[in-house]
Amino acid sequence: MSKLDTLQQALQTLLGERIRSLTSALGELTLTVAAKDYTEVATTLRDHPELRFEQLIDLCGLDYSTYKDGLHEGPRFAVVSHLLSISKNWRLRLVVNCPEDDLPRVDALTPVWNSASWFEREAFDMFGIIFDGHEDLRRILTDYGFIGHPMRKDFPTTGHVEMRYDAEQKRVIYQPVTIEPREITPRIIREDNYGGLH
Repeated sequence: MSKLDTLQQALQTLLGERIRSLTSALGELTLTVAAKDYTEVATTLRDHPELRFEQLIDLCGLDYSTYKDGLHEGPRFAVVSHLLSISKNWRLRLVVNCPEDDLPRVDALTPVWNSASWFEREAFDMFGIIFDGHEDLRRILTDYGFIGHPMRKDFPTTGHVEMRYDAEQKRVIYQPVTIEPREITPRIIREDNYGGLH
């Protein structure tokens, strides 16, 4: 039995009904759980001697609104965590979907792995996902006056406001975006003998 099979069997045995899906692809396991079970499953993944995922090495938000050209069925937002067990030498991807699209929220993993703190702040800043129980959930990459969440698929590529230095006021000011949207059509070059093919 391979190491991946051993991990998969342990997850199925220990988590049982709390598993929404458990898939294996490209030598990695992806475990999806419900938001209501998220903290409990994370704690089990960390503490159970058969699993021992001591480290959370990454956490990010996802916006599925344009996934598969908008044909995705299910919640719009998800949180994905990548876990590492040093003692067992295996990895796991943990996925939880945010139950509500209008106000995406899940429990914070900072009480389980304190390394989640800045990652959760980034997911909040970029996607607007609320992490219940996070002690310092505030923007981390954008300015305090920033409007919106720039990694959401419906966020305009030009943004809403721009910032510039005003020499008369001798300070930075915000103003509406002055970039005019335009459509860029690529120029297509057709050659009969392109690439030496005849």
